[in-house]
Amino acid sequence: MNGFRGDSALSDIELEETLSKRSLNQSVVSRLLPLIAPVWRPIAAVIGIELVQVLAIFARPLLIGLVIDRGLRQAGVDAPLIAWACAGLAATWGIRFALGGLSQYCAGLAAIRVLNDLRTRVFAHVQRLSVGYFDRTKAGRIIARADRDLDTLEPLLIQGPPEFLSAVLRLCLSGFLLWLIAPALLAGLAAVVPVLVAATFLFKRVAQRSWASVAENRSRFTAHLVETVAAVRLIKQSGRDRENLAKYQGLLEDFNSSLIFGSVRSGWFAPFTGLLTTAGLALTLVVGGRGLALGTLTLGELTQSLFYVFLFLAPLQEFSDLFERFANGTACAQRIFLLLDTEPEIADAPDALIPPLVEGRIEFRDVSFGYRPGQPVIRGLSLTIEPGEVLAIVGPTGHGKSTLVQLLTRFYDVDEGAVLLDGQDIRSFAERSLRSHIGVVLQDNVLFGGTVLDNLRLARPDASDEHLVTASEHIGAHDVLSALPHGYATQVGPLGSQLSQGQRQLVCLVRAYLADPSVLVLDEATSAVDVSTERRIQQALRVLCEGRTALIIAHRLETIRSAHRIAVIENGQVAEIGNHAALIARGGHYAALHASYEQAAGLDRTNAAPGEPLPAIANAAS
Repeated sequence: MNGFRGDSALSDIELEETLSKRSLNQSVVSRLLPLIAPVWRPIAAVIGIELVQVLAIFARPLLIGLVIDRGLRQAGVDAPLIAWACAGLAATWGIRFALGGLSQYCAGLAAIRVLNDLRTRVFAHVQRLSVGYFDRTKAGRIIARADRDLDTLEPLLIQGPPEFLSAVLRLCLSGFLLWLIAPALLAGLAAVVPVLVAATFLFKRVAQRSWASVAENRSRFTAHLVETVAAVRLIKQSGRDRENLAKYQGLLEDFNSSLIFGSVRSGWFAPFTGLLTTAGLALTLVVGGRGLALGTLTLGELTQSLFYVFLFLAPLQEFSDLFERFANGTACAQRIFLLLDTEPEIADAPDALIPPLVEGRIEFRDVSFGYRPGQPVIRGLSLTIEPGEVLAIVGPTGHGKSTLVQLLTRFYDVDEGAVLLDGQDIRSFAERSLRSHIGVVLQDNVLFGGTVLDNLRLARPDASDEHLVTASEHIGAHDVLSALPHGYATQVGPLGSQLSQGQRQLVCLVRAYLADPSVLVLDEATSAVDVSTERRIQQALRVLCEGRTALIIAHRLETIRSAHRIAVIENGQVAEIGNHAALIARGGHYAALHASYEQAAGLDRTNAAPGEPLPAIANAAS
């Protein structure tokens, strides 16, 4: 799948098909049936209840026919018989109401379990997917799969089978009873069955394509909604809210058009079954009236036959709704299974290593990598970082600095060469174990909803509150965090939005300290912070770098002057490497970058010593 890293030429659904290596239009019946196997008991109860309700329904015409033929005779009215028949009718309706509620309870119980299990399965699978999948797939489409598409499966999996069984039973039993009373009536009604089967097959094909289009357009406007929420600040800042709204309205119009067009294409089925019902009733009246005139049918039998005709034809109309739900559910199920069929690109080997400790020696050995085929970002790069060394990585934007972090943490695998940790190819490590030894602090770290303590505990779940506060004190963040409105119990808000950039960064630095990694990666970790917390962040960085292998990626060159070595990355290769003073003296790529940076920043460093270290990592470099 390397050929589709970041590829946007394909449509969204084509890209999902490519990533899953499956076609969207796959049969899902064999995959849906195992989902209801764990809840066969409540499903069996629902089926049993439907059987009892069907028998109660068919008892009514029998009782009515009995009253007409025997209770209302010319010799007189049989009051006890009529009373018993009325009691029986009341009992059938009582059974209908009582069992209807019980059926809904059992079906709901099964639905909750099936959907919760499937939601959990989808959520767990989404967490297993590699980072590359999220780089290529819109978040809104993933949310649509795990939310709306799953909800659509409920009527298909739980309510659909019992209702379909009930319809088939009513159809068959009414046909059998009609044959017992008047075979001519059944023969006439049976003529509509082949027409119905052909119409149902056509309707199923048309409806499934229509609902697939509806599901796809729903995913598109959901994806746009999620992107808008994530980028709301940018939209407001750039004044693009009207244009963004217009795009959303366009996506809604596409959705509505597909919904209306689908309804138009499949809307003929209900009137068509209604036509069959009317024809069946007309045939019953003609044949039944003739039988009554000839004396081959009694009035009670004719009345029963009319009920049976209704019970025979009513399922034909119900099939319209049932097959529409089936088409809608199938379209959504296909998309869910497309997600579940997508395998992680990065997976542990069967004999993956789980080392308890690592020294922190890193080697990029002749590494080549590109997000798209034929467009390498890293080209034959070789670089070694010794245990405890602080290495700064600088270079122009887009030349592969942050890509090295992606490869080191194995969010992507190299195309050629190898990345080694303590002499072992990182592909031989278990992913969880590898990342537990590598701490990464980014410029825009993410906090989860909850308190400051909740976010710190992500790195050390078993730690007490006192231990977390002590770690914060040791790293120099306690004064800032304890000064929050509720101290460490302050709610950070969605993605940490209630904290300043500097406060969020301090929380992330404390979290990295608690994780105690052997290798520390700081990717633009000191930029975009407020001045009041900059010294504390520098102190935290100094503590973090002590005794660890550290990679510092930064555009602010003053933050990395004191590193043991500085590697200049250009065009995916190591253009230069050495300490600050040596690289400045060489007058090459680094010196040019440094001069451009100081000119752009307007800094006057004429009185500063060439190798003067900054407090951020001075002790770590000494």
